[in-house]
Amino acid sequence: MNDPQPLLIDTTGKPLTATAPQQAKPARDWPPVTITSEMIDAEIARLADAPRPANGRRQTMFVHPAAPEVGRGLTPGVRVTLDVLKPGERTVPTRQNATQVSFCILGGGHSLVNERTIGYERYDVFNIPSYVTYQHCNDTNGLQARLTYSNAALLEMMRVHLVEEEPTTEPPEPEFAPVSGAGVQLETFTIGEDGAALMPYETLISPPNVPSNCLHWPWQTVKANLDKLAALGETYQGRRLYLLYNPLTDRFNGTTPNFFATITIRPPGIVDKPHRHVSSAINYYFRGRGYSRVEGKRYEWKAGDLMVSAPGWAVHNHASYEGDPVYELTIQDQPLNIYMESLLWQEDLSGPAKILGTQPGFATNRAEPSAG
Repeated sequence: MNDPQPLLIDTTGKPLTATAPQQAKPARDWPPVTITSEMIDAEIARLADAPRPANGRRQTMFVHPAAPEVGRGLTPGVRVTLDVLKPGERTVPTRQNATQVSFCILGGGHSLVNERTIGYERYDVFNIPSYVTYQHCNDTNGLQARLTYSNAALLEMMRVHLVEEEPTTEPPEPEFAPVSGAGVQLETFTIGEDGAALMPYETLISPPNVPSNCLHWPWQTVKANLDKLAALGETYQGRRLYLLYNPLTDRFNGTTPNFFATITIRPPGIVDKPHRHVSSAINYYFRGRGYSRVEGKRYEWKAGDLMVSAPGWAVHNHASYEGDPVYELTIQDQPLNIYMESLLWQEDLSGPAKILGTQPGFATNRAEPSAG
């Protein structure tokens, strides 16, 4: 069998890409989709009624119809699964090189992540770093259901998603003896006035390590702080939210290095100003009801709905109806785009777009907090 041959495609004089911002049709190519609360409830019941699988993982993957076979995600880079455990059940220990965020939408329980035990209740959030051993357990008397968000879809497209079930606790011993001088540290040095530098191989293969920890954001603590944002009033020009921030991500503003999780409160009757950004967004609404307008089309949603609410670079805004305030968890691949210098953001459609993280960003009209 002959080896595959590369294609040589002449692009002389052609646009750089068919998805340049002025040409992209995001709501056509990857339009909003909604997994309704009724669909999610039915799937929880179906998974709970099925025989227990050998690995304990009762799971359904939510896949956008535009997703490729390899790289199945709800957005191009983010995979979302529904995970269910019956009382007394647990999954087998697993590790993978994807990073994850887990959001409990029903019941409670605990997870073992490396050597830490995370006990959680409904609407708690916790992250699972890459390549640590984890296990989910239900030690309650009711069903447990979680939404799990990961960058597995992106890793699959790169053909590098690695998963191990019941991994060995210790890495295998090296089959070679360390060479003389192992561990030497050589300095990186600049070679010009513009900051260009040369890094030696010894530093390249052993960069400074920053611990990646499992973190827990309890809903009751988050809610107590979030509810204070309702007092900002109708004149506030911004979104009433908190990022569930992981300090590991530094200036890239993430819950994981790949994406962030924010929790928003929308008081009744609030209508956001239309805006757009390269990062795509997935919203889970767990209280209240309202609608989103994406590229001019209106989409209704209610508590318990999971929605791809903002395809990348689509003009969109959200609004809450009268009645209960809206609470929502949003997953958005902003940190990855900041790191790639690709996070084009247009907060005001009448103003210019900016590359956030490289150029100065935008401001709200929020007043400075009072002293004392």
